[in-house]
Amino acid sequence: MERTQIIENWFIQYEKDVTNYLVYYTGSKDVEDLVQETFLRAFRAFGQYKKEASPKTWLISIARNTAIDFYRRKSVWQKLKNRLDNERPNVSGFQTEEELLRKVEYARLYEAINELKANYRDVILLRGIAELSSEEAGQVLGWTENKVNVTFFRAVKKLNERLKEGEYFEQFIG
Repeated sequence: MERTQIIENWFIQYEKDVTNYLVYYTGSKDVEDLVQETFLRAFRAFGQYKKEASPKTWLISIARNTAIDFYRRKSVWQKLKNRLDNERPNVSGFQTEEELLRKVEYARLYEAINELKANYRDVILLRGIAELSSEEAGQVLGWTENKVNVTFFRAVKKLNERLKEGEYFEQFIG
């Protein structure tokens, strides 16, 4: 099978995974250009693909690097905060209590993730959001499986601490 056909098949198979990863990584639903760039880079680099990693892992690794390159010039986390702050209400112009609570919870989660150091953010996004295995996340990050597991454990612990601090602060000032 030629590379064009293989990449097309991978697009059909993994586009949703790549898109979901990029949505969480960037905090934006507008990731179509990044997804296209990811598959274009995969097409160009196809000769470098070693079958040691699954296609999904390889593509998410490319997606991560594509997003890093794209947002290197911009602050992705500041853009995320601005988007959450300026999110449009539903068509009726009113938000239900459930929608407001969900928006606040997502904003709190993204803010807490943003406060983590970069390697904690990466491992949370890959293991927790993109649902990659420790081995796959290690391939994306260039880490051992053990380092992924230890870092993920520490990152989740730190994320939970940040989220609890936010709850305490809200109760204290509320």
